Amino acid sequence: MTAIERLARLSPRETAPDSLAEVAPFLDEEPSILAAGADVVGAIATVPVVLIALVLGRAELLLVAFGVGLGAAVAVRGVLLAVANLRESRALGAAPTLVGRAVLRLRIAPTAEGAAAFAARTDGLLGDRLAEHVRRARGTPRSGLGAFADGWRDTFPALYRAVTLLEAAANAPDDERDRALDRAMETVLDGAETRAAEAADSLQGPTTAVYAFGVLLPLALVAVLPAAGAAGVEAALPAVVVVYDVVLPAGLCCAAGWLLAARPVAFPPVPVGRDHPDVPDRRWPPVVVGLAVAVGSWLVVGTLLPAWTRPLAAVGFGGGAALICWFRPIVSVRRRASRFDAGLPDALYLVGRRVADGVAVERAVADAADDLDGVVGETFTAAERRGRQLRVGVETAFDGALDGVPSKRGESAARLLGLAAREGPPAGRALVETADHLDALARVEAEARRDLGRVTATLGNTAAFFGPLVGGATVALADSIDASTVIDGSSPDAAALGPAIGAYVLLTAVVLTALATGLSRGLDRATVGYRIGIALPLATSTYLAGFAAASVAAGGL
Repeated sequence: MTAIERLARLSPRETAPDSLAEVAPFLDEEPSILAAGADVVGAIATVPVVLIALVLGRAELLLVAFGVGLGAAVAVRGVLLAVANLRESRALGAAPTLVGRAVLRLRIAPTAEGAAAFAARTDGLLGDRLAEHVRRARGTPRSGLGAFADGWRDTFPALYRAVTLLEAAANAPDDERDRALDRAMETVLDGAETRAAEAADSLQGPTTAVYAFGVLLPLALVAVLPAAGAAGVEAALPAVVVVYDVVLPAGLCCAAGWLLAARPVAFPPVPVGRDHPDVPDRRWPPVVVGLAVAVGSWLVVGTLLPAWTRPLAAVGFGGGAALICWFRPIVSVRRRASRFDAGLPDALYLVGRRVADGVAVERAVADAADDLDGVVGETFTAAERRGRQLRVGVETAFDGALDGVPSKRGESAARLLGLAAREGPPAGRALVETADHLDALARVEAEARRDLGRVTATLGNTAAFFGPLVGGATVALADSIDASTVIDGSSPDAAALGPAIGAYVLLTAVVLTALATGLSRGLDRATVGYRIGIALPLATSTYLAGFAAASVAAGGL
């Protein structure tokens, strides 16, 4: 029995709220158990406050205890919903890939069981759920596709319709099968495209609010701090630090989490680990590079700008350099894989045409390798050479050639080429259709990212340029106001205000860059880390340049 189940047994709750019931397919436990566990967590959170109320004899604290318990229970449910929504976005982003794998398998060998097993190899939640249904269907007349489709009827109707069409196509006559398979692919692609477009529209307003009220407005208010002091309103440094470096970043993190959880579709990149041959596993080079850049920034910036800018320069430039050095190898491997995926449809088309004309798959792969260039040409050449030298089949040859190219589409194509080698010329047309489907899938992903890009571009530019520029200029403006207008030194000068606002600028660069990257690319650690590594030096240099330019214009420095 898990810990959450033990907590749930202490609660009288037997049903789950609608919000949790709607995301049940993406939760590891029953929604009613999770809701009951959240109630118990809320009850436990009230205990310390109740004890304090009893010791002090303050009955009014019991109301505080009730609020604390209710808030804790709501917070736990919110975390559960956020996790479920993130899983949903990643899972539904893999829906076209899963359906595409089944379609390709059915074009070569029209059996529902084989298509279900082949599609179940898709990474992620969808593949795991389909694999579970396939295991349950073994030894029965069913394939598992029907039961899998029923589970997504309400959550993702397009996936339900597409998988239903797949099962119908497996039993359809030859002249109707291709039409059903085309409809299945079109259905799931249209569904993913529609959800992505709706996501971009729904996120436009909230991201604008984050941009306006979470960044630009707080930075603009920095310039009025001296005026607040002149009006008798204390704006001491501790208050500025708490508001700008604790409260506002925490609010931005909450808003970013909510926006990421509300994203309905994500196309996560292929995982690349430190065991990849092109990714060094040594941890010290990024640290050394980061420290060297930090020390150099400290020395150089300190000779040009006031002393308070040195720590910011060291953190911004040094931290960014370390992140870039650490994650760049993984990003480079992914870019190589993306170039391979972009050229794969042409390669499969060339192979498919030759196979349809009666050429053996091995010979067709060798001919296509001569006509292709770039990463895909290198991979096909390596596969042809490996198969010829080791005398292994096409699928085995490609498995070795793809060691340096982490591409799930490449792995699927290798298995299809292996099937085509066994089926002969009839598989040629299926390979040509595969190329068309891969083109369509790439188009949907590109359009989804383009739709979201219109939303995330503002966030990225704010993190690296607009926000830091406004922050630097307002700090300089606040410092340039006549000191006589400040009462009893209640408002901090640039030497105190600059680091506090600079820290906020860097935190904003981290949060907004992570949000923009997560919305457009998914919450992948390497991608997010690399983008933050680029954003930090840009934000630091823009902030310092804005401060320097505004100070010169105001007669300072």
